[in-house]
Amino acid sequence: MQSNDKPLNGQADTPELPPATEPRFEALREWWNNAWDEGGALHARWEDIRRARHAGWHGMAHWIKAALGLAGICAVIILLDGATDALADRMHRLLTAVPRVQVGADTSTGVSAVVDQPIRSYIAAHSAGLPISASTVYTLWQVTGLFSLIGGFITRSNGIRLTWSCWGFAGIAMVWTTTPDTSRTVATAIAVLAWTIASAFALRGLNLRPRVFSTVHTGAPQITVQPQIHIPAQPDGPAPDSVRQLGR
Repeated sequence: MQSNDKPLNGQADTPELPPATEPRFEALREWWNNAWDEGGALHARWEDIRRARHAGWHGMAHWIKAALGLAGICAVIILLDGATDALADRMHRLLTAVPRVQVGADTSTGVSAVVDQPIRSYIAAHSAGLPISASTVYTLWQVTGLFSLIGGFITRSNGIRLTWSCWGFAGIAMVWTTTPDTSRTVATAIAVLAWTIASAFALRGLNLRPRVFSTVHTGAPQITVQPQIHIPAQPDGPAPDSVRQLGR
């Protein structure tokens, strides 16, 4: 049977509602305010950034160093990614240049042709009878110059720098020998100028001044300090009354 009982207050039973919870944005706002208060996480990070300019690399916070290092690595990766195709194409041309280079032909143009064409012609004219082709000799010539330039800039080795100097002098001599008399002086001057500009990188840090090591003698006398204890002599005469003999 259906019950006819009614509540005492005359109202129907209603389900209880869950307690009101704090909205999420209120909690986020409270965390934000606390983080920017003195001693908070964001406030401390901002102070690290503000002091980094005056503290220098050794005094700045470690997390800033890590962020700068990561940004530098990302920049290098981006640059390498953009230069990978160009570098790979250049290396492919260099490695496959031996069977395709035609030494002695007018294959170069522009300012580089003033230096390149006489060198090609000289190698082509003086490579007959060698067990290798003139194209191989020209490729070895290019590789030697590139290796000397990069190696001298990075390692500062005297041997590599000497190789670079001999390579440059030999190239200038080739230009002087092969270029016609009417334009020999100008072509040689351009070759010397180009080699000098490149030497600013290959001979970086080279100093021709002799090192002089001088020793300064002040002539000051050497003083030897020996600590000693001096006991003043006791005056002669009867012992004072304050001194009592032992055994009496």
